[in-house]
Amino acid sequence: MDSPSRSKAAEALLAAYSSREPIDPLTSTYDDLTLEDAYAIQLHQIDTLVGQGRTIKGHKVGLTSAAMQKMLGVSEPDYGHLLDDFFHLEHAPIPVERFLQPRIEPEVAFVLKKPLRGPGVTVHEAIAAVDFVLPALEVVDSRIRDWKIGLFDTIADNASSGAVVLGSTPTAVDAVDLRLAGATFHRNGQVVGTGAGGAVLGSPLNSLVWLANTVGARGVTLEAGHVVLPGSVCAMVPIAAGDTFTATFAGLGSVTARFSTTSSPSSNPKE
Repeated sequence: MDSPSRSKAAEALLAAYSSREPIDPLTSTYDDLTLEDAYAIQLHQIDTLVGQGRTIKGHKVGLTSAAMQKMLGVSEPDYGHLLDDFFHLEHAPIPVERFLQPRIEPEVAFVLKKPLRGPGVTVHEAIAAVDFVLPALEVVDSRIRDWKIGLFDTIADNASSGAVVLGSTPTAVDAVDLRLAGATFHRNGQVVGTGAGGAVLGSPLNSLVWLANTVGARGVTLEAGHVVLPGSVCAMVPIAAGDTFTATFAGLGSVTARFSTTSSPSSNPKE
C-alpha cells in the first residue's frame, strides 16, 4: 500500500468510532495490504487520537490462544494500544452504545513499575519490571462489519480494542503461579467460561516478553505505570445492555463489569 491508501484506511476506521457504523474488511478493499501496512494504519489512528489529547496508558496482546491463531492462520500474537479513555471503574455502569459489536473476556493485567524495552527481554527481566498484577476484563470491539476479520484487519483496527475494567486488589507477581491460576467467568450469575493462565502462550508472562520484544524492535518502550493485557484465558462472550460480568481468578480475586444503555456524565466519550 502507498501512504495515501494507508491514511484512507485509518480514517475509515476512525470514522467508524464516531458513526458507530462498521466498515467492510480492509483485506477485501486493499489487495496489497501487508503486516507492516496494518501496523502503520493502527499507528496512524493512535497518533491522531493522541494529537486530539488522548494518552497511551498501555498495550494489549491478542491472538494468544491456539484456537484463535489457528482460526486466522497465524503463528504469533498481535498487539494494540490502550488509551486513557478505555479504562472504566469496576462496578460503574458502562454505556453499551459506546461500542459497535462488543464482546468481553477475562485476563490477568500487568502493571509495570519500570520501563521494559526489547528486543532481548527475558522472562526474569519481565518479572522484575512488573509492579503487581490485577484481575481484568477486556472489552474487545471490532470496527469491521460482523467481525469478519483477518489478521491484518484486526491489527489495523488496534487489535480490536474497546475498553478495560481492572480489579482493585493488587497481587505481587511472585505470589501466584500465573500458569496455573484458574478463572471462572460469569454473566448475570451464570458460568459462561473457565480457563487458566496457561492458555495465554503457556503463561501470561510469555505474552509480556513477546510484547516487549516485538514493540521494542519497532522503537517502542513499555513504560512504568503502563498496563499490559496479555490475552484472554477463555473464549470471548458477546455483551448486551444490562449485562453484568464477573471474572474470579484463583489467588488474584475478582473483577466485575456492568453495562447499561445510557451515557453518564463521568463516561469518557470517544468523540
